[in-house]
Amino acid sequence: MAKIKHKRLKISIYIISTIIVIALVMGLYIRSTVFKQLQLTETAYIYITPTTSYEEVMNQIVEKVNLPSDKIFELLLSKMNYAENIKTGRYAIINEMTVPQMIRMLRSGNQSPVKLTFNNMRTREDLSGRISEQLMLDSLTLLSALKDANQTELLGFDTNTVVAMFIPNTYEVYWDTSVEKLLARMQKEYNTFWNESRKAKAKAIGLSPVEVSTLASIVEEEATYSDEYPIVAGLYLNRLKRGQRLEADPTVKFAMGDFALRRILYKHLEVESLYNTYRNDGLPPGPIRIPSIKSIDATLSPTDHNYLFMVAKDDLSGRHNFSTTHAEHIRNARKYQRALNERNIYK
Repeated sequence: MAKIKHKRLKISIYIISTIIVIALVMGLYIRSTVFKQLQLTETAYIYITPTTSYEEVMNQIVEKVNLPSDKIFELLLSKMNYAENIKTGRYAIINEMTVPQMIRMLRSGNQSPVKLTFNNMRTREDLSGRISEQLMLDSLTLLSALKDANQTELLGFDTNTVVAMFIPNTYEVYWDTSVEKLLARMQKEYNTFWNESRKAKAKAIGLSPVEVSTLASIVEEEATYSDEYPIVAGLYLNRLKRGQRLEADPTVKFAMGDFALRRILYKHLEVESLYNTYRNDGLPPGPIRIPSIKSIDATLSPTDHNYLFMVAKDDLSGRHNFSTTHAEHIRNARKYQRALNERNIYK
């Protein structure tokens, strides 16, 4: 009887030992799997909007990240209550991050900023579209804000000049930033850009910062090469000082909404618009594009000369002939028109 009991005890000990070993092995496997570092060849980005579901977040991660175990991942999401803590944003999953670290990042809303850039923008529509390509913002929502007189007034602008607030550069912002926060950030960057030095230069040429941006936008549209920016700026400033109309072709293109025009005809000069500087004195109501920092600084430091007229060179290089007299200007203009005729460019 004692032998039987002893044998049963040995079997029980063996079974218990086996269970313990299996449990330890499973525990070590689970632990090593849970805390195994992700092996990524490049950073994976997860995008979460207010309408992104729990399942959609999971699917994004499974598709973009080679997880050690999908089952353990789902178990951790449940244990860490992620379903109740989904936050919008753009999240960077980096190489050697562990799954718990990834879930904690998502749950806490610790997103990675986006490098927001915009340049070569002509209209509010262009700007809104470019920004919406990089952020969660809807382009129509941003455009609506830029066309809202009350909202632009709060920013210190009007609906024509508000584009001057956007200084082309690279900014770090969160992907899910709101329209209000974006505009506040751009206003802050604008105020930083217009430091005392630039304000002093603007005052020296008799313009406000917004007027400088407006003139710089014309300069940039007019000159293909940046080395001509200061010369063109000086020419338009000479005209303003004399009370002479700017008669800038780019303002006619803007007024017509046709930036592809290569040849401005007399019929184009008659377009009814406050932006048409052939029909209106002084500067137009606002910028005809979002001027670059280079064109703004060139306008603030114009070349000192007596030029009043300019026309594109007849070699169609994009450069200009500058002149001080109307007679000289007419001669240069005829050369350019002849060059256009020879190349059958009539519009």
